[in-house]
Amino acid sequence: MSTAVARRSSLPGFGLTMGLTLTWLSVIILIPLAGLFLKSFELSFDQFWTIVTSRRTLNALKISFGLSFAAALVNLVMGMIVVWALVRYRFPGRRILDAIVDIPFALPTAVAGIALTTLYAQSGWIGGLLAPLGIRVAFTPLGIFVALVFTGLPFVVRTVQPVLEDLDAELEEAAASLGAGRWMTVRRVVLPSVVPALLTGFTLALARAVGEYGSVIFIAGNLPNYSEIAPLLIVIRLQEFRYADATAIAVVMLVISLLFLFLINALQRWTQRHTGNSR
Repeated sequence: MSTAVARRSSLPGFGLTMGLTLTWLSVIILIPLAGLFLKSFELSFDQFWTIVTSRRTLNALKISFGLSFAAALVNLVMGMIVVWALVRYRFPGRRILDAIVDIPFALPTAVAGIALTTLYAQSGWIGGLLAPLGIRVAFTPLGIFVALVFTGLPFVVRTVQPVLEDLDAELEEAAASLGAGRWMTVRRVVLPSVVPALLTGFTLALARAVGEYGSVIFIAGNLPNYSEIAPLLIVIRLQEFRYADATAIAVVMLVISLLFLFLINALQRWTQRHTGNSR
């Protein structure tokens, strides 16, 4: 009887919506990815291994994933600080600051790259101040890092902000009334609630950084084995009509990205269970 009640109370249209969902995901995601893997099968294992283990390819992959991971970590910390300021405090210009966070979303990536290059070049406003200190940003891996931080920050802020806004401030006041200090309140009350959102924001920022192209190529300098990112190397191989080489590099990037997403999602599920049990 309970099953019949559950069936009557469930929303209608499950079959239709599930069918449309699977069809859309297959057309948009699964079929293109399958085509990518099938294209790589045109290479023998030795050819594939030679391409992906070449010095230029390995350096490009290290630059892309290493700097993307570092930029996502910085955005994780700074994004939380920005969210805390926007949610927990009221000050003049808060709405303007909140809108500024979305600029990397709306700004075309090429425009962002040109702006960052102009700003951080040795003749730029910031680059000119750093040059006497021996710090070069534009046309170095540091420039790539700056561009990836710029593009990834909104993903962390906009993911964590709604969670922190929904967190009842009375819980913090109750912890304080029970004798908890500020840092203990943050560690025992605030962080357990926002950690899943932080991990989600970190994942989104990392995924965006790995695939970022437009804002990076202007400021990177694009020197092979020094400041050349993997997406640019793929484009170069396509321009050289070396489609199999481009496909091999793309497959490696896809596999590494999926492994990152799997590990982060597993960590997120573990965190949710751990925080749920601790409560």
